[in-house]
Amino acid sequence: MRPDRLWKNARLASMSGAGLGIVENGVVAAQNGRIVYAGARADAPLFEAGGQIDCEGRWITPGLVDCHTHLVYAGTRAHEFEQRLNGASYEEIARAGGGILSTVKATRVASAQSLIEQSLPRLDALLAEGLTTVEIKSGYGLCLADEMKQLRAAQTLAERRKVNVVTTFLGAHALPPEAEGDKDKYIDFICDEVLPQIAGEGLADAADAFCENIAFSTEQTARVFQTAKRHGLRMKLHADQLSNSGGAALAAKHGAISADHLEHTDEDGVAAMAGAGTVAVLLPGAFYFLRETKLPPVDLLRKHEVPIAIATDCNPGTSPLTSILLCMNMAATCFRLTVEECLLGITRNAARALGRDDIGTLEVAKQCDLAIWDIEEPAELVYRMGFNPLHRRVWRGEDA
Repeated sequence: MRPDRLWKNARLASMSGAGLGIVENGVVAAQNGRIVYAGARADAPLFEAGGQIDCEGRWITPGLVDCHTHLVYAGTRAHEFEQRLNGASYEEIARAGGGILSTVKATRVASAQSLIEQSLPRLDALLAEGLTTVEIKSGYGLCLADEMKQLRAAQTLAERRKVNVVTTFLGAHALPPEAEGDKDKYIDFICDEVLPQIAGEGLADAADAFCENIAFSTEQTARVFQTAKRHGLRMKLHADQLSNSGGAALAAKHGAISADHLEHTDEDGVAAMAGAGTVAVLLPGAFYFLRETKLPPVDLLRKHEVPIAIATDCNPGTSPLTSILLCMNMAATCFRLTVEECLLGITRNAARALGRDDIGTLEVAKQCDLAIWDIEEPAELVYRMGFNPLHRRVWRGEDA
């Protein structure tokens, strides 16, 4: 076998099998952008590799995966941050016409090129920390033209940078002003006009909704899910962030690949997720930024063996976070996740939360996305704050 490239003299955290899948004195070999071997040097076939890279004892993990972001948007919400510091709640700001709708205004008036230019620095910050896959949601257009503009901008980012971009349609994010308070009519519009066209043009891989008392009910969300399923889209859900609205159970009932936030989810919801194979995506950036006190049900998720992913939730209003490494530290510190849970949460389980079985672990036939680290042990990636030990990022077998 003659792979294109071979990384030798490495320590692997493969994220496959039990635990972190640690391999001392490991080798990774790639051909045509895919892994053809990842494991111990002693067990490796005799390779005649075209390009051999001596990792000099460095650690290799799969390329990192951010499975929940709202990265494409215009403007800033720093003024709302200041309002919250002065005592206003997230719900009060939203009900007064701020919150999501302020970003909708800025995004609607921004050109597609402006959206791309504003989003690239946020993406670059994530890539600099070893990210090779990012999910990007719409939801700041709330009309056909601007939802499509957001999703096209997200797809264009994948042309500008070496990264996998997974797009999610989040038209049921908030009620636009022109809906005049009629949520059912707006959901009709989403299901009858917007979602079919977006799916038909291949602009989204999945559909999402904000199921909450300040957003959309379980019945309205179910309609979005039913329509998404008819059009061949996977389903995800913002669930039980501010109250126990039954979002987790609803996501499970409709076969959603993930339910995200989950601070108020009860055991019935967790059990339903376990039965459906729905991944729990925890978002410590939003918890921290909103100064929440209600913790997600981590012990219940462990008890029912629900896979746990973590993500930045990068967005302008509630989690302006562009560091996946800091996100892990927040998950460990705020939610008491273990090092193993954090690292699996941004690799294997994050890939599962996107319905991607071709990334997230170092295994044969997986896409050769690697992060190579100047660290002594994997715990350093979770332990440090404001420190980036990335040595090299590899995407599809090539330096990125």
